[in-house]
This record gives sequence, structure tokens and C-alpha cells, in this order.
Amino acid sequence: FYIERELIKTFPDVPIQAIVRNITDKERISQVFQQYKPQVVIHAAAHKHVPLMESNPGEAIKNNIMGTMNISNAADEYGASDFVMISTDKAVNPTSIMGSSKRVAEMYIQDLNTTSETHFVTVRFGNVLGSSGSVVPIFKKQIAAGGPVTVTHPDMQRYFMTIPEASKLVLQAATLGKGGEIFVLDMGEPVKIVHLARELITLSGFRPDEDIEIVFSGTRPGEKLFEELSIEGEDMIPTTHPKIAAWQNIPKDRQTLRAGIAKLFEISPTQNHDEIVKIIKCLIPEYIGDKPNGS
Repeated sequence: FYIERELIKTFPDVPIQAIVRNITDKERISQVFQQYKPQVVIHAAAHKHVPLMESNPGEAIKNNIMGTMNISNAADEYGASDFVMISTDKAVNPTSIMGSSKRVAEMYIQDLNTTSETHFVTVRFGNVLGSSGSVVPIFKKQIAAGGPVTVTHPDMQRYFMTIPEASKLVLQAATLGKGGEIFVLDMGEPVKIVHLARELITLSGFRPDEDIEIVFSGTRPGEKLFEELSIEGEDMIPTTHPKIAAWQNIPKDRQTLRAGIAKLFEISPTQNHDEIVKIIKCLIPEYIGDKPNGS
């Protein structure tokens, strides 16, 4: 709703059509692509909340993998020129169902690129400041309520990027990508979440630990203490943009990948976390389960 309004206001002379569809509905997605035949597809739909997906693993598989397959297959079938999938640094050496589901989606996109006329690329994001469900709006609400501000762990740190940086990275990836790459923005040094909390409290006119208490709540299921940007075996490819790195690795054997995905789809309706993890471990050897790094 808000995106449509903003686009209409910003680009009054451009025809804009907002269409509501469920990306797991293969037939309806195909109808949209058949009717409009988009040339550039930016796939940003995903379940992204780590602890919530640990308790609803089947939904992560359905939305993040099946949904990606439906969108990317339609882009391939109806001749899109470029396809950009939004992924996450949580897909690197994943410890969560959410991160694993995005890693499998990355693998599928890379595999599809080897046989398609469409240029399929992936963009790995860090945390986007101010985005829906991100830490800054949550901290601001807690500060406005008088505290406490909750931080999971004193050593928890994350890479951050702004919304304009994230948007530009997506567009740059579409123009730089030849197909099969995973693009990562140089986000500088990771930031400790507790330091971010203290800064926000101070900027709000309060004193950390005096006016507003900071409480450590403990790491939640699937969470890491710190994120990584690349997987062992990924080779860095230089780009013409000084702030953007491209990574590429050898796609997993197609038969193994698709057989594993089929098993995930078969078991996902049961929401059986342990069985889903067994299949994930076969597809993603670097998956280490619910063992936060540094613990």
C-alpha cells in the first residue's frame, strides 16, 4: 500500500500496477508473468525473522525456497532479462532455518543461471537500518516507553547498511551481473548491538544504565553472535564498483540439489524441525545448527 502510494507520487507519469499475489501459488505467479512479461525482476519476498522460523520451519521452506523457485522459474519461462534475488548474510555458514532456506534459494538461483537466458544474480544484505522488524525501530519504541532496552548478548554484532545503500546495491547488481554472482556491499566494520543501543539512548536525551536500563536477554534459537560475508570455496570476482564485491562458487550438482529440495517440500508440511535439519545438513555441509559462533 505505502510502496504503491510512494511510487505514484514520485513517478506520476509512469504507469504503475500493484498486484497482490502469494509467491507460493505457482499458477497465479505464472499468470502474472505471462500477462506482463517483466524484463527485470527483483525478488525481495521472504520470511526473515530467525527465531520465528525456528518454530515454523516448514513455512520458511515453503516461502523462501518454493516461493523463490516459482518466481525464478517464471522469470526464466517468460524471458526476463535480469533477476535479482535478495538474500542475507545469515545464509553464510547458517545456524538457523531461515539462513539455511535462503542459502538453498541462492544455490537454486545459481543452478538455474547455468541453463537460462536470464541473468540470475543474488545480493546478500546485512541488517538494513530502519527496515521493518529491524533493531533500531524496536529500540526506539523501548526508549520511548522508558525502557528497558533489550539486547540479546553483550558480544552480539551485526553489519549494517542504510535503505539507500541497500536499494543502490540491488540496482547495481542488476547492471553489473553477468549471471551466477553473489554480490555483497562493503559495509565497513560490524557494530556491536549494545553500542548501538547506548548511542540511541544518548541521542534520545537519556543516560544509558541510569535513565534507561539495558537488559541482556540471551541469544535466541538460530541466532549468531556475529555474521560472515562469504562461504569457504567462494571466489571473489572484481567489479567496476569499489564498494561492491562479487562472489562465485561452483553450483551444487543439480540432481543432488533438486532431490534435496524435493525432500524438504515433502517434509515441510509436518513442521518437523529435526527432520528438516537432517535434509538441510545434506544440502549445506557448512550448516552448524543452533550453535551461535563464539559459544
